[in-house]
Amino acid sequence: MQQHKTVAVVGTGLIGRAWAAIFARAGWDVRLTDPHGPTLEAAPGLVRDELRALARHGLADDPDGAAARLTIALSLQAAVADADFVQENGPELIEEKLAIFAELDRFAPKDTLLVSSTSAITASRFTEKLAGRARCLVGHPVNPPHLVPLVELCGAPWTAPEAIERARAVYREIGQVPVTIKREIDGFALNRLQGALLAEAFRLVGEGYISAEDLDHTVKDGLGLRWSFLGPFETIELNAPGGIPDYCARYTGFYRELASAPADPAVYQSPNVDQVIAAWPHQATPERIATLTKRRNERLAVLAAHKKTISKTIP
Repeated sequence: MQQHKTVAVVGTGLIGRAWAAIFARAGWDVRLTDPHGPTLEAAPGLVRDELRALARHGLADDPDGAAARLTIALSLQAAVADADFVQENGPELIEEKLAIFAELDRFAPKDTLLVSSTSAITASRFTEKLAGRARCLVGHPVNPPHLVPLVELCGAPWTAPEAIERARAVYREIGQVPVTIKREIDGFALNRLQGALLAEAFRLVGEGYISAEDLDHTVKDGLGLRWSFLGPFETIELNAPGGIPDYCARYTGFYRELASAPADPAVYQSPNVDQVIAAWPHQATPERIATLTKRRNERLAVLAAHKKTISKTIP
């Protein structure tokens, strides 16, 4: 019988628990560790609940069997001992990353990949002085990772190309969609794209061109529908008879004008941010956030199930 591979999930907050569900669903043994005792104790039950929710949409087989592959490790050293892969999900603080990766590099087997879920800290900032720095990289997921499969892989200048390729293979194996950022850049790709749209959204609402709710409709009932299965280059390829070259010839003059006056950083400061906040007609109560999070996850699960089904029938 083939032995299961083992992943150490370091940090069992929202992202860590999602990674645990993803790896367990794919047949891996999962060791969970977290320095906060109550968070670690609650994690297996919460992961099991998420696996059951995935199963209701056809996105996980045998959720209880997958949950049985979860174990708790009371120390980081115990978690990474003989692990085949490490997914770190600690706080977004450089000091924390430095400390955690120093321990990971010390205790994990020498050929084990050490991957951080960080969304904001490039790998070079917390791996430079490590003896095993060539095996360290970022594997930045999209929240919630168990429903949105993209993972951005970005190494430091000293990360071995072989480490990136091994990580890509692991993420493909567990059902995620890895993309490679070829060299370090703040925000990687996803957050830079999201940031460009968000800055323009803050400008348009803050300066009174459109209401906050109508702005959201513009994305979720307009651009977002195409973006759920087409990227920006695929989109423009279909928006001109001659594809991308034709689109560039026809329309980039307009976009050059827009790019010449991008949204200013001041859109995230007073008074503009105050205008945006005032334009949003809802209060962020705990009840509202919980309800919307549940609704988001249910809708993403339905969309993921649809894309899974349609990919088998439409190339």
